[in-house]
Amino acid sequence: MKINRNIYPYNLEVKKLPFHLAGIGGTEYQYHIIRTEGYHWHQILFCAEGTGYVKYDNSTYSVNEGDFFFLPAGYPHEYYSDQKRWDIRWVAFDGYACAHVLSQFNMHKPAIISPRDIDVMENIYNKMFALQESEQTYRDQFCSGLIYEYVIEFYRNMDNPVQRLRNEKSKRLLPVLDYIDKHFYLDLPITALAEVAKVTPQHLCRIFKDSMNMRPNEYLTRRRLQESKRLLQKNELPIGEIAHKCGFPDAGYFSTVFRKHEGLSPIEYKKSIGLRSF
Repeated sequence: MKINRNIYPYNLEVKKLPFHLAGIGGTEYQYHIIRTEGYHWHQILFCAEGTGYVKYDNSTYSVNEGDFFFLPAGYPHEYYSDQKRWDIRWVAFDGYACAHVLSQFNMHKPAIISPRDIDVMENIYNKMFALQESEQTYRDQFCSGLIYEYVIEFYRNMDNPVQRLRNEKSKRLLPVLDYIDKHFYLDLPITALAEVAKVTPQHLCRIFKDSMNMRPNEYLTRRRLQESKRLLQKNELPIGEIAHKCGFPDAGYFSTVFRKHEGLSPIEYKKSIGLRSF
């Protein structure tokens, strides 16, 4: 949906919460922003369309469609585009727990992420915006929880395996990760993955363990579970079909693995998504 307005909630009680939404909005024609002393709230911005630039620490970084960027409160920055149309959605937030959580996530400096699947963060944003436009009781309190979820999703993408490998300039596994991401629904024995990396299966396991602290089959399982959660959120397909689409042999095994990793069954997860929708 298009966003062309800004909302600044005013609720003194909400400011007592660990996280609170200070503002939310967006425009299809983002103008040039220069803040030599930073902004008084933390911000996460999303580039919905177009290309622009964000500048901080005397360096300039490109921001492309689908990218998110984080700007801590009080951090000098600048962002702009050389295109007439640059669709930017933003969220500003604060709260007494912000400093501690951001410190734990090592989010003390600006950061840019390029999530492979932007749906989760985009859905959280849309929920917050829709709540602020509604007359729903406790909408600001609901948004407090959603802001926390939004920050966690940003951190999760910032700290995902592909991002870490790029940051560490350790690119040997990238072809294997890309292959798994594209073919996770197939039977992928370690020998097939080793062929992609052009190493022996034993050496591939060592690289995975050293770089990612997990084995290849664990990463494959996590990728399958990530896709399964995306499909469960659609609330359309039966569990057996989701299991098949994600590379699990049957619904029973899928449910066992899902519960082991997520702490609840696929059906329970599906219901929890429904309870959180507005």
